[in-house]
Amino acid sequence: MTTLDMAPVFSACEGSGLRLGLGGAPLGNLFAAVGDADARALVDAAWADGCRTFDTAPHYGHGLSERRLGDALRGHPRDSYVLSSKVGRLLLPDANAARAQHGYVDILPFNQVWDFSAAGTRRSVEESLQRLGLPRLDVVYVHDPDAASHGERAPAVLRQVLDETLPTLQAMKREGLIRAVGLGTNDVDVVLQVLRESALDVLMLAGRYSLLDHSALPALLPQCEARGVRIALGGVFNSGILATGAQGGTASFNYAPAAREWLERTARIESICETHGVPLRAAALQFPLAHPAVDIVMLGARKVAEWADGVAMMQFPISQAFWADLRAHRLLPVAAPTPCP
Repeated sequence: MTTLDMAPVFSACEGSGLRLGLGGAPLGNLFAAVGDADARALVDAAWADGCRTFDTAPHYGHGLSERRLGDALRGHPRDSYVLSSKVGRLLLPDANAARAQHGYVDILPFNQVWDFSAAGTRRSVEESLQRLGLPRLDVVYVHDPDAASHGERAPAVLRQVLDETLPTLQAMKREGLIRAVGLGTNDVDVVLQVLRESALDVLMLAGRYSLLDHSALPALLPQCEARGVRIALGGVFNSGILATGAQGGTASFNYAPAAREWLERTARIESICETHGVPLRAAALQFPLAHPAVDIVMLGARKVAEWADGVAMMQFPISQAFWADLRAHRLLPVAAPTPCP
């Protein structure tokens, strides 16, 4: 079966049809601790709202996100939802492991090691299934095979991904342990490099096609559309700035203080939002879904109220005049499609 022949991978929300999934990084205590009861309440609230697409990773709290998500989903029929996780990092038990690592706090007692080998890839999937308490995954992404993560080793990592990681995942797909194979990254170039030599079913792209950052639009999105690579978008708020606004210059962009360029651009978008009575969050969530290569947006909510706000923002009516005004002020590329009301 080719990628183009595949049935749809991601599931929209039952009832509402909203193309919104739940991202699992906050369930791993990203930046701040979330209690077990609050984590369960969040997943249950998303499910009650019809959410049927969920994402996690070993990286998220060193297995904590996977354990919490598995506990919350295990009672539902396995064929009723889409669940993804990732490979590239193995977790090694260590009683003395730091409780805060890689931006996560109160994590489980493991240390991470990079491992994109064939054996490491299979081990990673099998260990994820054990933490989840489930017999299969729908989607597995190769996580962060990029220069920002690996520096001078990035070319060797990419070669190993092409020669070992992806072929191993394709074999596991044939075995029925997973249904779709992709990359999970915020690096456009590494995806383009992989696509030159390999086929992908799906892509989890973080932050590179948003109301603010359009870097995936010229080359990557058209190629994904042409080849049938379905995209789940993460980071549509660019780690904060499109949720909070410029905040007088204190906002975060890509997990760091936003540069002046992004602050000024966001302030201009906010001004047009105010003119049209459109919440910035609504525009940020709805805009990228207009591109035909994009299937779903993954919302990394931390608590029930944030999920409920995301649902409300996805349903907020936005006129064509708003999008036209953004384009007239050169805040949207000519080539970027906009949502229809």
